[in-house]
Amino acid sequence: MSPISVRGFAAASATAVTAVGSVVGIASGSSAQPGGAEATAVGATLLADIPAGQQAQVQTESLTQQADAQAVQADASAKKEAEEAARKAAARTAVAKKADAEKAAKQAKEAKERAESKTTSASSGSSGSSQGGGSSNIPVQSSYTTAQIKAIAAQIVPGGQLQCFSNIVERESGWNYRAVNPSSGAYGLMQALPGSKMSSVGADWQTNPATQIKWGLNYMNSVYGSPCDAWTYWQANHAY
Repeated sequence: MSPISVRGFAAASATAVTAVGSVVGIASGSSAQPGGAEATAVGATLLADIPAGQQAQVQTESLTQQADAQAVQADASAKKEAEEAARKAAARTAVAKKADAEKAAKQAKEAKERAESKTTSASSGSSGSSQGGGSSNIPVQSSYTTAQIKAIAAQIVPGGQLQCFSNIVERESGWNYRAVNPSSGAYGLMQALPGSKMSSVGADWQTNPATQIKWGLNYMNSVYGSPCDAWTYWQANHAY
């Protein structure tokens, strides 16, 4: 190898050595040191003193060191990115869990409010019956006119719910307390199916509209919350 070639090879190798030093410095968090040109010159001088047979080995080792330094830097970057991704994923999970907890709390609150509303409606219905004398104070007759049945309903059903209650009865039976559906067998003012369910209020469910009205009010309160809630359902489904 000629002296010119050796010097050129030495300069290239020294440059690689200088680059390795810079990369290693960056990977370790240190700043680049001054005197890079002097290091290159020194490297070139030292390489020129190395026998030609060993120069290839020196160059290989220099490049290997450079590759190792780059690998260290790449590993550090990958680790940092992985940590950042894990942090973001944990944050998203925390937000989702918080949203689920808030939704569950809201649903529990709404369920509690509905239960309390039903209890209040049932209590109001009971109070309305007591204030109006209730079905127990309504004289039993062999037959009733529509006007008499409506008057009985006004004594049993709370005033604020009476119109909704009446709307349903009007469409279910036309205020006929002996009405029978020929297809299903539903019976009475409320068209209870089967009609015998009304025996839970009184054994005279077939002939006493007061018994039927009381059963209907209890049914609407327990299933829908109130007669007006039942009427809202009826308008959407034409049944309750």
